[in-house]
Amino acid sequence: KLNNIPFDEVFVSIGAGEHRQEEFRKINPFRRVPVIDDNGFVLTESVAILKYLAKKYKAPSHWYPENDTATTARIDEYMNWQHQNLRQNCAMLFQNLILIPRMKGMPIDWEKVKFYRKKVAEMVKLLDQYFLKNNLYLCGDEITLADLLGVCELVQLVPVREQMMYESNAKVKAWVDRVKSRLGSLFDQTHEGIFGMEAMFDPKVNSKM
Repeated sequence: KLNNIPFDEVFVSIGAGEHRQEEFRKINPFRRVPVIDDNGFVLTESVAILKYLAKKYKAPSHWYPENDTATTARIDEYMNWQHQNLRQNCAMLFQNLILIPRMKGMPIDWEKVKFYRKKVAEMVKLLDQYFLKNNLYLCGDEITLADLLGVCELVQLVPVREQMMYESNAKVKAWVDRVKSRLGSLFDQTHEGIFGMEAMFDPKVNSKM
């Protein structure tokens, strides 16, 4: 939407298991979201999709500047790093505080929560000291695809009320706020679903389940 790339949105309910149905498997055998079908060209994985759309539909060059080898290398570096670092640890903290207790009817495992809090704290420190340094954004002084992915992972901490893990870091908080400002109302629209999950979270109730 931000770059006026035409598309038809198809909602897939993970909670209802729609991604596991045969109809969806025919589109994506990995049974995961997201996936796109661009006039018969089917592509999975968010990183690949973002880069493909930026290139094919000639999005503003700052997102993935192919004429700037150093910046694209930094973007690729972040994208490769995030999978098993920021993304994994934010996701596991989120899952252990809300998804696993709710879906499996189990109490919160506070030892696991403690472990993933520590890991997330390490990731936030790396965002600050390695990626951001003195830059406005992760890969320089202009917003890129890396920033979209980075903020998306941190947002998982909001519905489980762990956002202070990054908001307590002035540099990281300023970066998140900067990205939100650049995206405007699309930021809240995009994350409406995950923000809505906060109503499901009650650590006192979950700990007794």
